[in-house]
Amino acid sequence: MQLIADSGSTKVDWRAIANDGSVKQISTEGINPVFLQDDYIINIFKEHLLPVLGEDVDEIYFYGAGVVSEEISSKLDRCFKAVFPHSKCIAASDVLAAARALCGHKAGIACIMGTGSNSCFYDGEDIAKNVKAGGFILGDEASGAYLGKRLISDFIKGLLPTAIEKEFVKRYNLDYPAIVQKVYREQLPSRFLASFSPFIFEFKNHPHIANLIKSSFDEFLKRNIVSYDYKKYEVNFVGSIAYYYKEILEKTVAANGMRMGKILKSPIDGLIEYHKEVI
Repeated sequence: MQLIADSGSTKVDWRAIANDGSVKQISTEGINPVFLQDDYIINIFKEHLLPVLGEDVDEIYFYGAGVVSEEISSKLDRCFKAVFPHSKCIAASDVLAAARALCGHKAGIACIMGTGSNSCFYDGEDIAKNVKAGGFILGDEASGAYLGKRLISDFIKGLLPTAIEKEFVKRYNLDYPAIVQKVYREQLPSRFLASFSPFIFEFKNHPHIANLIKSSFDEFLKRNIVSYDYKKYEVNFVGSIAYYYKEILEKTVAANGMRMGKILKSPIDGLIEYHKEVI
């Protein structure tokens, strides 16, 4: 059995491909190996994967946020082997997942715009150039976490329009100490910040929020995509933010003199097609 995982900080989409070609779909909470301990990751596998798949898993292709070093790859291999002892784990970044899902075996510019954001120029086989994302503190422009950070920042500084501020207080019942606790003292603050994306989407036509979204998209393009040959190649996107804010994103891409390519909500189906072609 072959197992393919597309992992973000919020959730993991799994596809298990049996020898007869049948496919099982599983969804679990997000796995970022940079922040989560081995025991926590292993427990996710035991609770959600093992009862469905059994131990008979041969190859695991794990694409994920946080797969940034050989140490992280070894950590994931160790965790998988604790549950699937006969498996071989090939771990790669979520950026490569996006590129393979969006571009297949052709060269192009691939971008992630979900809980986090990232981008690369893909040569048809591997990542040829990557402007570092920086994470939600140093970068991740236009991501769900980035949009949430800007909304929360406006809230705590009293910059939100009155109607939006009142609705925010009513809905979330958050004060400054609670926000500081969530962002600076608890695990996975990017997931907390990204959780406000539905609220932002609800008010996307309000001038204040529309400007927040558009300026965030502008920042992403100007701080990342201008480093690639965008005049020759279309700009492709994958992720929930790109998918749900498609109209605003398309206008912002065009306003920056770039050409829009594909927009996918999730890379998982594209990854299945990619690996079928490789096989």
